[in-house]
Amino acid sequence: MSARASTRGGTTEGLPDALPPSRSVTVRAADGTALHTEVFGPPDGYPIVLTHGIVCAIRAWAYQIADLATDYRVIAFDHRGHGRSGVPRRGGYSLEHLASDLDSVLEATLAPHERAVLAGHSMGGITITAWSQHYRDKVRRRADAVALINTTTGELLGKVKLLPVPWPLSAGRVMAGRSLINIFGGMPIPGAARIPSRYLVTMLAVAAESDPSAAKLIYELFVQTSPAGRRGCASALVDALEQRYLNLDGLTVPTLVIGSERDRLTPISQSRKIARNAPNVVGLVELPGGHCSMLEQHREVNRQLRGLAESVTQHARIGRISS
Repeated sequence: MSARASTRGGTTEGLPDALPPSRSVTVRAADGTALHTEVFGPPDGYPIVLTHGIVCAIRAWAYQIADLATDYRVIAFDHRGHGRSGVPRRGGYSLEHLASDLDSVLEATLAPHERAVLAGHSMGGITITAWSQHYRDKVRRRADAVALINTTTGELLGKVKLLPVPWPLSAGRVMAGRSLINIFGGMPIPGAARIPSRYLVTMLAVAAESDPSAAKLIYELFVQTSPAGRRGCASALVDALEQRYLNLDGLTVPTLVIGSERDRLTPISQSRKIARNAPNVVGLVELPGGHCSMLEQHREVNRQLRGLAESVTQHARIGRISS
């Protein structure tokens, strides 16, 4: 099933002034790295777990947390090297680490037999897919459904639309992408580079017509992410996904795919590819705007996540009644 959202253009309202009240949890990753986690909403609410993209943090989900936490227990965490989470030792960045971190958060925040909806944006979506590959036996025990938002499962740099490069010269995209990682990934941003780096990050992250608050937040989170976290995660993603695709066979639960028409980082073709190949896709939603649809088209993303959660909880209620 494919759907095209009718809403055009960016949002017209600013970000929530503050996140709702939460309970902070420090989850220990398998290698000991501290993963800052926050739980919002009613303690007995159905859980929705949010995992953010690279150079972001929990605040990237501000619209979703503000809306969903009125009815659901929303669990969000900062990836290693991001936000308030710890920076691992040397060699502590890989898809296996990210998948293991997600598993640690699920084990620490969900009850023994509890399942949740897992929603991941960009690197967060890659993390969920990697988790389904490395922890296949846990997918149906821990997830009722999955939402993959503006993400990919492979050919990471070859598809980035930094510049309009003809196909025969697509290797130039890979070289440009690696150069960006070297320039912006591993060092603090000097004052003289703030304006060009702000332009570049904004161009890649959001569409030109998006609300300025979305671009402002993304750049703030980028600057606040530790240089080690930026470089470590970026290099891990490129090393793992530059020339291969993740296996989707582990995504056996209902899977919603959301992409954006002018996404420069993970183009809509990547979302369509996931929707064609994942084993249990319940919908492909194509939105206007750029890479950060959870900020740019937050009302539609919220509606889709609510619909996904309602569908699995209703199914569970019907199952209990019939049994």
